[in-house]
Amino acid sequence: MMRSDLAAPAPPAPRAAPRPVPWPWLDRAGRLSWLKLAVFLACIAPACQLAAAYGLDALGAKPITALIHGTGEWTIRFLLASLAITPLRRIADWPKLILIRRMLGVTAAAYAVAHLVLYVVDQNFNLAKVVSEIALRIYLTIGFVGLIGLIALGATSTDAAIRNLGPNWHRLHRLAYTIAVLGLAHYFLQAKIDVSSPVFWTGLFLLLMGWRIMKRANAPERPWALLLLAVAAAGLTALLEAAWYGLASGVPADLVLSANLDFSGPIRPAWWVLAAGLTLPALALARPRRARTARPVAPSLSAKT
Repeated sequence: MMRSDLAAPAPPAPRAAPRPVPWPWLDRAGRLSWLKLAVFLACIAPACQLAAAYGLDALGAKPITALIHGTGEWTIRFLLASLAITPLRRIADWPKLILIRRMLGVTAAAYAVAHLVLYVVDQNFNLAKVVSEIALRIYLTIGFVGLIGLIALGATSTDAAIRNLGPNWHRLHRLAYTIAVLGLAHYFLQAKIDVSSPVFWTGLFLLLMGWRIMKRANAPERPWALLLLAVAAAGLTALLEAAWYGLASGVPADLVLSANLDFSGPIRPAWWVLAAGLTLPALALARPRRARTARPVAPSLSAKT
């Protein structure tokens, strides 16, 4: 028999395994992360609550306006929560917290987009009027610039974007601090009369930025240093509140400052900032205690000395 000159057909190449769906509650290994699941539920809870309140007609005479304010407030909260991850992760020695930072940042961007969409709805989808209002009203201009920044950060939060941008990714995402300032300024300007909530969130921002200044200056991260940071942030919050009311409403600064010592009415924002700041030295005190009570681990032969 004559041997055929035709080569035997090559076996078909094996198909690549389908990539798992990147559900937000899974870790990088595709396993369920209870931490990510809990944070994911916390991220969607405000949207569900606002939607339910709208469906039940529980948002007052101007429901769309209430939704606009609600989504804007949650944008600020989730943005500051994302900025709090690094301090909490390092002070509490909880490395897994880094797993939820991206989710919090993307959630802030999503609520910001909803904030704008609801504003368009409130203007009866008159895009010409929306553009005109954004261009002419300074607080809307500031908010819109912050929104564009948040969308840019959210769009570049993927692993592919991190690889493609390289070192520029870190430079771009440092804009989160500027975006937070723009968002808080927008919050102050639209609040007009009662600025207790914007003052509180701005005080928390000052606390978080104070920690970053400490790290850049190589200041000791001891409980006493974090206690001083909390006191300083609370003091700046009280001064900010007094300055705002003095400039915007003409209320004497000493009256606003003295209100911080009057506990017969609502607790002033500076005290809430102090309470939040005190969690930092508390976490720092608890960290060595956890280390002492942890079970000792046998040293690895490959560990560095």
